[in-house]
Amino acid sequence: MAVTKLIDALRPSQGVPRNDTHFGVTHVREYQPDRYTIVGNHLAQHRGLSAAAIGIAVHILSLPEGARVDIRSLAEWFPEGRARIACALRELEARGYVERVRERLPSGQMITRTYAFHAPALTRARREAEQSAAPAAPVREASPTITTAPTPAPTVPDHFSSGASPCDSLPERAAAPADPDPPRGEHHDKAEALLAGLRRTDIRLTLSGREVRRLAPLVAAWFENGLGGATVIHALTDGLPLHVRHPAGFLRNRLLDLLPPALPSLPGAGGGGPLPSRPLLPPPALADCEGGCNRAFRAPFRGAWCRDCRAAHPGKAPTAPSDVMALAGAGK
Repeated sequence: MAVTKLIDALRPSQGVPRNDTHFGVTHVREYQPDRYTIVGNHLAQHRGLSAAAIGIAVHILSLPEGARVDIRSLAEWFPEGRARIACALRELEARGYVERVRERLPSGQMITRTYAFHAPALTRARREAEQSAAPAAPVREASPTITTAPTPAPTVPDHFSSGASPCDSLPERAAAPADPDPPRGEHHDKAEALLAGLRRTDIRLTLSGREVRRLAPLVAAWFENGLGGATVIHALTDGLPLHVRHPAGFLRNRLLDLLPPALPSLPGAGGGGPLPSRPLLPPPALADCEGGCNRAFRAPFRGAWCRDCRAAHPGKAPTAPSDVMALAGAGK
């Protein structure tokens, strides 16, 4: 029996694309009409930059004019920490791709402006050509001749030119000294407990242990001025904004700005003098009404009439003696 061979065209596809190269990467390119960035191979294939520095440089080149590219903004975008991003920016500065300059605005405010160079070599060559083509300023014959030494080109450290990452040779940052413990007063423990428990009231007010220790003396000042814990919590949590980016700074401003003054000392407390005494009248004694009803009531003086007898015979009830009126006026 003859064996039937399958035709190659009828074999099922294995899902493996064919190309002309035997190994390495195969590009699958698509037409992109918008939202793309042109990056030179001098940056994408740079042998002296780390992968993090190249990635951050490409990210900066893709941003629009005026975008924030400081360390904090980049740390919010990338998973790398601030130390790694700062090291990558130093690599880019050493290679000329990034330049950070301190400038003064017309208002007098100092800002840090970041310049991102898409092609540092071309920019450097263009500036040198412009400087050489610029006409020299005329020099007067009477003025002395001033010879200026040429400015040396910036040198790149050896660890940049060797291809190694500068972060490998940078000295370790010295550990910051620990904050001295603030003096612990009478209300210090209660203040720390209040600050640590603020996240139960609002999760946006979650504080670290270091922030709790820093803010505790400010809360203790509220307690020393006679305020209770409920009043402090209401002052700190009432009318919170929608987004609290820095809860420690927000609470610090409220504790300082809304602190009520201490209550003035009462007379007689703390050497302020004795309290003024008011004469106390003795309680009226029980007596019989002299108006004819013989009703027992507490009469302020002898011979007084009750209320019903005074209403039944207006103008006939006896008046109080002068000494009783004087005591009543002094007791008011």
